[in-house]
Amino acid sequence: MGEGAGISGTRENLYVFIGSGGYLGLLPGLRGSYGALWGPAFHAAAAALLPPALVPVALAVFLALVSYANNALTPWAQSYWKSKDPGKFILDEIAGYLVVFILFWPKTLWPAMLIGFLLFRVLDVIKIPPARYFDRRRKDAWGILLDDYVSGAYAALVLYGLRFALPLLGISWAV
Repeated sequence: MGEGAGISGTRENLYVFIGSGGYLGLLPGLRGSYGALWGPAFHAAAAALLPPALVPVALAVFLALVSYANNALTPWAQSYWKSKDPGKFILDEIAGYLVVFILFWPKTLWPAMLIGFLLFRVLDVIKIPPARYFDRRRKDAWGILLDDYVSGAYAALVLYGLRFALPLLGISWAV
């Protein structure tokens, strides 16, 4: 049955696959960053396949699905990995990236995706309040998810700040 007590093998394997972001969360090292890569992958696919006005809608739908899966699987993940906030369970990281680009609409996709991803990951690690509150005090499904929502919103704010401030300093900014 794997690392923890659980359910049937097939269902458990499916839960591990989903909860770890296609096993990316099982890789050693920067699990959250590896898992969060599903956000840019979905974002790039949506941008390539949909009219620009529908990309934020697609991101919002994907965010709703990822958030639902996070909340539905959190009790299982906490039991399976024997942790209140299991590092291998990375659906919250995907959600946080999506928040960045639901709130920030880039002028050019690839530079914005890279900068937004990096900003989100840094802000998720340092956890500026209230993200720190959700991370430390709430150990339920919403607590696991909300600190990433907050970090994603902060990353979007920084992107807007850069979009506004850099041209004032004479720095070309096309994001």
